[in-house]
Amino acid sequence: MELKRVVVTGLGAITPIGDNVSDYWDSLVNGVSGAADITRFDTSKFKTHFACEVKNYDWTKYFDRKEVRKYDLFAQFGMISADQAIADSGLSKEHADFDQVGVIWSSGIGGLSTLYEEVVSFVSGDGTPRFNPFFIPKMIADITAGHISIKYGFRGPNFATVSACASSANALIDALMYIRLGKAVAFVAGGSEAAISESGVGGFNGMHAISTRNDDPKTASRPFDKDRDGFVMGEGGGGMVFEEMEHALARGAKIYAEVIGGGLSADANHMTSPHPEGYGAYLSMKRALEDAGLKPEEIQHINTHGTSTPLGDISEPQAIVKLFGEHAYNISINSTKSMTGHLLGGAGVVEAIATVLAINNNLVPPTINHFTDDPEIDPKLDFTFNKARHREVTTALSNTFGFGGHNASIIFRKFIP
Repeated sequence: MELKRVVVTGLGAITPIGDNVSDYWDSLVNGVSGAADITRFDTSKFKTHFACEVKNYDWTKYFDRKEVRKYDLFAQFGMISADQAIADSGLSKEHADFDQVGVIWSSGIGGLSTLYEEVVSFVSGDGTPRFNPFFIPKMIADITAGHISIKYGFRGPNFATVSACASSANALIDALMYIRLGKAVAFVAGGSEAAISESGVGGFNGMHAISTRNDDPKTASRPFDKDRDGFVMGEGGGGMVFEEMEHALARGAKIYAEVIGGGLSADANHMTSPHPEGYGAYLSMKRALEDAGLKPEEIQHINTHGTSTPLGDISEPQAIVKLFGEHAYNISINSTKSMTGHLLGGAGVVEAIATVLAINNNLVPPTINHFTDDPEIDPKLDFTFNKARHREVTTALSNTFGFGGHNASIIFRKFIP
């Protein structure tokens, strides 16, 4: 069968460096760090005192008191970014059959704060089980997809993807596949996360996964730098509207880019560590290229997973060189996590948004906080260190990898009807 073409018609984001897409992009281009001391709880007994929180978040700007009782913070971020993307797309019942519009919304962890608060309340009480009736629906990772569909009346396929930090990239790739096959005319796809809490920070500290650079939080996320010491936790959400091309053109929609390929793989290696030679990353990128029908030399830009972890920042560049060969040195590579921190299940989509905007603006945001080259990383690769770069970007790839060895790569191209 002939596959449908898929385009991006809406974007939405709430991030540590901007609570809408425009502010997010401006901060990326200008190399703004979202890292600062944590404000939500007392960190004095924790190894890490900082994270990339959404700044000055005020739920009353978005929800009434009755509504917000139903939402964990991760769902709040999800609803906000989905609302933005839908509004940006102009998708309405006037131009679309909502029975044919789906939602795929992800979270790697779900309502961690709700779970923590309910358990603490029970344990500190007299043993009488007085649990909030919204406890379970607020906690489960799939609930945001349900809330979006209920609010808008979208009755197409509706579910969550959970693959740790690759979750929202998986959501985007699933949306691409469903539309290609004619199973829906459009999807609201993305993900959100809000794990900056006592249990979130404590858990990642226990794994020695996050930075402890408490004396200088703004430079703590330093992907591909020799002195990196772990990722910086982030939070927020991102949403994209993917739409069948002819449907989008028929209603006169604004089109940001075309979605032309997705690749998935498993490391089959270790619970938390990447394959040492990046073989899983190599496979996901290779499969994305094959799915898109592209040659390696047709990629100009890669938004890497680039978390600022000791092992991951070595294996991903190795995979890029293995797949792209000499052309790897012509690609503008970056890691926007150097500014946003790591949004975990929301990372894939906020980085895909940055990738689409790089194509739209022919501008690659920087990888900030680079001070010292790592001798284990190929020095000929162009990581766009510390300053944004103007260059033509026709086709770009975004990588997202998760604990458990989950790998997802998605490719966007400048739209040509």
